[in-house]
Amino acid sequence: MVFQKKKLSRIWWDGRIGHSTYLMFFLVFVNFILISYNFLISGNEIFEGTFSQIWLFGIIFLIFYFPISILIGRWHTFTQISTDQSVHYYANPLFAKMVRVLLDELTGKASEEEIKEFRKILLSIEKLDIDKD
Repeated sequence: MVFQKKKLSRIWWDGRIGHSTYLMFFLVFVNFILISYNFLISGNEIFEGTFSQIWLFGIIFLIFYFPISILIGRWHTFTQISTDQSVHYYANPLFAKMVRVLLDELTGKASEEEIKEFRKILLSIEKLDIDKD
């Protein structure tokens, strides 16, 4: 029963990731191009001559969009990831407790009970290896 529940949870997780990361990215992207073409190009005499067909608009849009998104992604990686990680660490009391116990162990302030509990938590996390199904 536990195995089935874990398997179902994994399938549910994989489905959500596939939906939000890949399928919705593609659908939102196509939707954005269609709406942009409809409002910017269609009916506009200046642009309608240049971008007479939607596929041409889509290709030119992609030529500009992907390099810009890559540059923004690189900027985010080098400037914002440390901030994102700090927020995640502050929001995770289990991580804070484990680091505190580790620090207390190194300085000789941790009790034997805290060390055993810390070890038990780490072992339970190791057993949850999601790549092993």
